[in-house]
Amino acid sequence: MTEQTSRQPTHEGVVRAAAKIAEILPPTPLLPIEINGTQCWVKCENLQPIGAFKIRGGWHRLSDLNEEERARGVVGVSSGNHAQGVAWAAKKLGIEAALVMPHDAPLVKTDRVRALGAEVITYTRPIENRDEIATRICKERGAVLVHAFADPWVIEGQGSMGIEIIDQLGHEPSLILACCGGGGLSGGLALACPSSQIVPVEPIGWDQMGQSLKAGEIVSQGPNPPKTICDALQPMAPKPINLAILRDRSAPGLTVSDDEVRAAQRFAFDRLRLVVEPGGAAALAAALSGKAELNQDTVIIITGGNVDPQKFAETITAQG
Repeated sequence: MTEQTSRQPTHEGVVRAAAKIAEILPPTPLLPIEINGTQCWVKCENLQPIGAFKIRGGWHRLSDLNEEERARGVVGVSSGNHAQGVAWAAKKLGIEAALVMPHDAPLVKTDRVRALGAEVITYTRPIENRDEIATRICKERGAVLVHAFADPWVIEGQGSMGIEIIDQLGHEPSLILACCGGGGLSGGLALACPSSQIVPVEPIGWDQMGQSLKAGEIVSQGPNPPKTICDALQPMAPKPINLAILRDRSAPGLTVSDDEVRAAQRFAFDRLRLVVEPGGAAALAAALSGKAELNQDTVIIITGGNVDPQKFAETITAQG
């Protein structure tokens, strides 16, 4: 068993990650917003330098590598935003990085990864297994694997957002709605904010975390998975490390439709003047649709702003 799989993320690790990230990045805004008559808060992670919260986990993981590990380089798996986070950190630290990304990832994401100097290796989802590909490449190159959501450092890094929220609010929020793919963010927030209720929000038909929490064991995506516009929220299954953190800390979660996500993108653009990608708008969609019971201590995470310009224009000009 490697250190990565044996090490467990902790609250103390989240606090340390938050201190490291505060040295290089300013806090993202926490904006007040009224939704369905309730005043709550929106955490704008789409305003990070790479347009997503994934910069947090990427920085915490890569900056903790020793000199020998840095010399061997890193390999990550990502639908796009984690790839940018790893590539950003790798460029800043002078580390070679290769990212295994789906063949149908938005060009805006793959282009930005390459622009940061990282190598992009594509695979066909859902036919090929990205974890198997990344593991093979790591063995061939002797590189360090930086998983998108199942790496303990990555989980701690994502959780640094929760420390920021506490500092901005002055206390832990009662409820956090978080867009959820594999559960790295939800798990990190659970560690950062032990008194908060964490509610993962997933696309309809891609609620593997919600199903896993309900079943008490890993539930994988079946054959012929449904289509969703939330390209960032399509892992085939959560990992044990993520489920273990959330099992006693989270409700089974909520699901949102593509139409509800598009409505959330339009709301964010109209009311908050924010550009939000589909997967990054999932938590906001759950709030706007009335699926989540909001209160004045609710924080809604907007997680990404990397959009295809033409598709975004079509979304915001469409009738609600």
